[in-house]
Amino acid sequence: MTSSQASPEKLAVVLFNLGGPSKEADIRPFLFNFFMDRNIINVPVPLRFFIALWISWSRGRGAAKEAYHSLGGKSPLLENTQAQAAALEKALQKDNPAARVFVSMRYWHPLAEQTVKDVAAFQPEKIILLPLYPQYSTTTSLSSLQSWEQAARKAGLNLPTAKICCYPDNPGFISASATLIAAALKEAPKKVRVLFSAHGLPEKIIAGGDPYQHQCEQTVAAIVRQLNIPLLDLQLCYQSRIGPLKWIGPPILEALERVADENIGTVVYPLAFVSEHVETLVELDKDYRERAARMGISYFDRVPTVGTHPDFIEGLRGLVLSAAKGVGCGRVCPAVFGKCYQGGKNNG
Repeated sequence: MTSSQASPEKLAVVLFNLGGPSKEADIRPFLFNFFMDRNIINVPVPLRFFIALWISWSRGRGAAKEAYHSLGGKSPLLENTQAQAAALEKALQKDNPAARVFVSMRYWHPLAEQTVKDVAAFQPEKIILLPLYPQYSTTTSLSSLQSWEQAARKAGLNLPTAKICCYPDNPGFISASATLIAAALKEAPKKVRVLFSAHGLPEKIIAGGDPYQHQCEQTVAAIVRQLNIPLLDLQLCYQSRIGPLKWIGPPILEALERVADENIGTVVYPLAFVSEHVETLVELDKDYRERAARMGISYFDRVPTVGTHPDFIEGLRGLVLSAAKGVGCGRVCPAVFGKCYQGGKNNG
């Protein structure tokens, strides 16, 4: 390298995801960590502690244990996220050999505290924080960013840091999604409805200014434009409801009932999940597939998540490169969504 050539910036990219148990014994503590998050259950700590203890105990020996048992007693989310990290690192290193990608999970290992230590040991010049949640929510992206910031302060990691808060209509994400859906539709019968399924949230979270539902609608609109299929039959719906609160809808079960009533088939795409895990591999592939069969739905197909699809990885690469140059994601939601990370009320 000549003296006129600058060394590439030492860049650390941190991918955030939910996390999941690595063995059966981890299920209950993983669930406890999840429900102790004030972004999930926003009540005083003593009450939240007992709620988290009860839910983790009951679900850890019931529904959650049964779901993870069908996956060999563990979640594949860490391995799938590590594969995405490796693919993104390879893509980034074409331009910057000094870039490295790390993984930080919110509710199970590697937690932010460990990843902060790994990043600090790497000694980067800049850090890019990238949640693997295309649609921003206080319950996902904000929670991960808060956890990282707390761990970084505690460890004394004080380096230039850029945050990528959301990318609901990122061209790479949309292209990968549309390509996978188009491939599934080629194999489907003519009379089929595309169900875009996203993880649900209680209505009160959305009413409080969380832009998640709005951004899910943005994603659907962008995918439909990319597909460019005239008169495409589609519906956005929500899955994974738990607890007594009223959740945003319609729920996927209701959407499937409509499919059954109209005697058509369905192709389900999990638009808010970018990695295969229990909600896709068990809830969709097993539970709702079986319910669809009992309803008399003759055709049920589930589109894979974008995973390491080249278009998706290229989309993430573009986001990282823009953030490294100081170009943020900007505000993509109307001002009514005050909990948008760009809206100034980003403390959950």
